[in-house]
Amino acid sequence: MKKLIVLALLILAPLAASAEESGMSPANVDISNTASLQRGAKYFTSYCMGCHSAHYVRYNRLGADLGLTDTELENYLMPAGAKPADTMDSAMPAADSEKWFGRSPPDLSLEARSRGTDWIYNYLKSFYVDPKSATGANNVLLPNAAMPDVLWELQGLQKPVFKKNEDGGQTFDHFEQVSQGKLTPQQFDQVAYDITNFLSYIGEPVQLERRNLGLKVIGFLILFFLFAYMLKREIWKNVH
Repeated sequence: MKKLIVLALLILAPLAASAEESGMSPANVDISNTASLQRGAKYFTSYCMGCHSAHYVRYNRLGADLGLTDTELENYLMPAGAKPADTMDSAMPAADSEKWFGRSPPDLSLEARSRGTDWIYNYLKSFYVDPKSATGANNVLLPNAAMPDVLWELQGLQKPVFKKNEDGGQTFDHFEQVSQGKLTPQQFDQVAYDITNFLSYIGEPVQLERRNLGLKVIGFLILFFLFAYMLKREIWKNVH
């Protein structure tokens, strides 16, 4: 038993590494927070879907999971002319996006599963002013990204401050605000969190059901083990 526990700890140890150890703030997403998912869906359709798609998600499935009626979907999330059974596709033609950005923006349906929620959360907060960039912005987490800073009006503009290393190189230290956005830093953090939470949800819409089922199965196995252990003791109590 002790060997099994040690083996499990060795396997899970790399997975337990915190976001802080990689220099990122933890997202700590919670897809059971329906209000956050609703806000994230609104931000996603308003700021992200101009370029990106979520092709593996349908509006009616989104409405069912987030408690939204077809009317609410049409009023707040769906573009004009879309139907509830449609997938969340960007209206931007792929040819135009490649011409403007150098490549077609990726579909974000599985971005949270690919990059991780901590990465997305920090990426959204890491844009800064860069006059040398074609879009006028750059990103500390993903240098020279083709994506413009679409959330600048909410966050405002910021510039990075670097510190010198002993080897003569530079390491990012912190951001300095250049101009204030519509939101306070705390409010913008909430926006970044809501978008990240939404992307985590669409990456696997059934994950909450899967987790709940997993807890029930584990509970059953624990209960079964207790009965099996008591039965074993009863059968073998007179065996010496």
